[in-house]
Amino acid sequence: MSSQHTIYIIGAGAIGKVLAVLLTLEHKKVVIIRGSIDDHSRGTENIEIEMNGIQSLAATVEISTLSNIAVLDGIIVCTNKSFGNQHLSKALRTKCGNSPLVILQNGLGVEQPFIDNGFAHIYRSVLFATSQPVAPNTFRFKPVEASPIGLIKGNTETLDLVVQELNSHYFEFVASPDIGPVVWTKTIVNCVFNSVCPLLETDNGIFQRDETVLNIAKDIITECVSVAKKAGIDIEFNNVVDKLLRISSASAGQLISTYQDIINKRETEIESLNLAVVKIAKDLNIGYAIPQTSLLGELIKQKSKLTRCN
Repeated sequence: MSSQHTIYIIGAGAIGKVLAVLLTLEHKKVVIIRGSIDDHSRGTENIEIEMNGIQSLAATVEISTLSNIAVLDGIIVCTNKSFGNQHLSKALRTKCGNSPLVILQNGLGVEQPFIDNGFAHIYRSVLFATSQPVAPNTFRFKPVEASPIGLIKGNTETLDLVVQELNSHYFEFVASPDIGPVVWTKTIVNCVFNSVCPLLETDNGIFQRDETVLNIAKDIITECVSVAKKAGIDIEFNNVVDKLLRISSASAGQLISTYQDIINKRETEIESLNLAVVKIAKDLNIGYAIPQTSLLGELIKQKSKLTRCN
């Protein structure tokens, strides 16, 4: 792996485009691949990023579709919606060879389709940043902290090289020796953000501003931590609350991705968040222990469905 290899970013959304710009500014060769369109189209787009409301960064990035690329020789980064992973894993299977696949998505079990389809090098990243469109091809990006990448299948040498290639000044990545607890911690945090914020139709900063809403969040965290511990994942309630508050403060004013999806009448990823925790709880015979997590997940599912039907 070297900087001369192409970094293929699958998913032309708010995170994928920001990552592409920041890597391009680091003089990396980057191609965005549309995750939901495969019509042989190709071209370039000028993409702009607002940082901290004052600094503006921009770059022109190549955008294509899978039909145009016979072999993806380099690093493949999945920033697409996780509900598309089953289809994507089949589409990529004959194109990626031994290229490392980095899954830059939140939620539980999002890597499973790639495991099932025999990918040799799978690395899981947990996203600690928010991005929101503010104008056509202009995004407001707020990093919270470095996003860890851990090993699912492969080796630590490739993991270190992947981190080196994806890391940039404004969008940092670090290697994680044990990604499982990090995945669970961030998933629980996202169970809160991606259900409470869309239902209250508010921004990520609500948990810093409103003690009543924070207490609702703590109830959800308590439920989900109990499931994690039952599943053998050692995480602590206070650490999850601290992470929630840090993200709430750093991304105040931003709309969480699920709320953006509902506004734009798109399918959400709630199946990989609240409803994934619910499924695990049922498998562990403790489904009764997470009523709020379950209810809020089902409400988001129905809110999204109703919005898309109108």
